[in-house]
Amino acid sequence: MTTIVAARPRVLADAIPGGLARDLALVLSAAGLTGIAAQVALPLPFTPVPISLQTFTVLLSAAALGPWRAGAVMLLYLGAGVAGVPWFSEQRAGFGFPSFGYVIGFVIAAVVVGWLARRGADRSIPGTVALMALGNLVIYAVGVPYLAIAIGADAGEAIQLGAVPFLIGDALKIALAAGLLPATWRLAGESARP
Repeated sequence: MTTIVAARPRVLADAIPGGLARDLALVLSAAGLTGIAAQVALPLPFTPVPISLQTFTVLLSAAALGPWRAGAVMLLYLGAGVAGVPWFSEQRAGFGFPSFGYVIGFVIAAVVVGWLARRGADRSIPGTVALMALGNLVIYAVGVPYLAIAIGADAGEAIQLGAVPFLIGDALKIALAAGLLPATWRLAGESARP
């Protein structure tokens, strides 16, 4: 009699041996990396939302860590920042700034991207492009309305200030992720299937 056991879907972090200690180290490291990436920011004179490497770090770490670890990373990042750690973009802390909605969006996007990556969406270039594009849309879906409320803008103006200026940068970040994630899976010796 043969027993067929379905392989548990994996993310890249699962290739690292360890249990709770590994997970804790990954969560703390990814939160710290997100805080560092947020400081690589370029303010734009026409919008209160700076260009940063933050979204790239959020989405890439979400795909690598999976939904629960990635969600924990972003909850830690958000909670520590609200509590006073100045690691949001431009060394901000708290929640009283117009781009805080994007930080809230990071939590949701991390879980969504991690969940889809666990199901193999990050193992091919087209899958990774779709995964990262969806993650960006989730972040915008929270960040742009928050921005509109924070600055008293209508939806069109908020989109012009909080999404349009970042689309080219997002496309470049998506292209970079589309090269990195499938290549890393190949290096790890995993097939393109989950």
